[in-house]
Amino acid sequence: MGLLTRTLGLMGLEIRSDASPTDASWLALSPGVGATTATSARQAEQLSAISACVGAISSALAYVPAYVYRRQSDGTRLEVTNHPLRSLFAGGVNSRMTWPEFFEHLVASTLLTGNGLAQIERAANGRVTGLRWIPWQQVTVSQLRSGRLAYDVNDGLRTRRLLEGEVLHLRERTDDGIVGKSRIARAGETVAGVRAADEWARSFLANGAAPSGALQSDSKIDPANVASLRSQLAEKFMGARNAGRPIILESGMKWQSISMSPEDSELLETRKFGVIEICRLYQVPPPIIQAYENNTFTNAAQAGLWFATFCLAPWARRIESEFARTVFAAGSNLELELDLSGFLRGDPETRWNAHKIAIEAGVLDADEVRQIEGWNPRAAA
Repeated sequence: MGLLTRTLGLMGLEIRSDASPTDASWLALSPGVGATTATSARQAEQLSAISACVGAISSALAYVPAYVYRRQSDGTRLEVTNHPLRSLFAGGVNSRMTWPEFFEHLVASTLLTGNGLAQIERAANGRVTGLRWIPWQQVTVSQLRSGRLAYDVNDGLRTRRLLEGEVLHLRERTDDGIVGKSRIARAGETVAGVRAADEWARSFLANGAAPSGALQSDSKIDPANVASLRSQLAEKFMGARNAGRPIILESGMKWQSISMSPEDSELLETRKFGVIEICRLYQVPPPIIQAYENNTFTNAAQAGLWFATFCLAPWARRIESEFARTVFAAGSNLELELDLSGFLRGDPETRWNAHKIAIEAGVLDADEVRQIEGWNPRAAA
């Protein structure tokens, strides 16, 4: 999200907390152009590193198994296999979206705009029947006099109001306790620098990267002849089809080659550092988004564990807490679990050695190990 404006309503009825259409961090990304939340997110995804980081986090969280548990009075947990959410996991959250699609949209919106919003659809008895993702650019948040939050959703055709308890609001760190602010907006200067390097590279390549040479003459050339010579050179010697054609020089002219590589201009190094900056912003190990500079087999093998431990696990915990707060009834002791064990199991040799130790120590039996590996229990003899 951008800079937040606060407007006190008449008689203290409500406090509005909306995204400014001229977020300073995004003005830095697009000089002279005010950007809305929607255009800001689209601008951000023009940077491949941001698009890759957002895609890696959102898709990873969307495709891990999800379970519903009830915590017992003795502290143990029991899986609830008949909860309505289980049918949403399998059959889709609504008529248009599967669970992975919905989850990926929700998390990606949060990563790009600082906020992800979904309407919780319920039957008359309060039973959850669906979840419907809402693009954040359609939302205005208000705090009512009662202290409750109201979400006004304008889809271009009509405006409808949803209240707390009717929505699932996933958000980044907030400045006001109401609306999240994306890390892209918080690190606007860093992102602007990466984008500037990207634009520099695009301009560098669009202009032929560097002049290949220059014509030298001991005598002064008439301006009209200069224009004619430039036109002839462009027509006969520039472009891929004319590569390697010999050039005939007249009037004592000489050809002087000019060599200037991207490395000399530090363009490649600048862009590589920009990728690292974005990865640092999202806590994504560079190998996860195919940035293999300074990569070795050892740190590549650890990248997945780092990704799960320091990036996915905090997000999973945040999502689980929001489900417990808004989707499940108060006092139900229900909780959602996003199972990240697949990321944490390591390579086959390490995993099976761990299973062996667990069996020998009496922590697990053979059938429990088979279940962890996704296999059915061994058939009785």
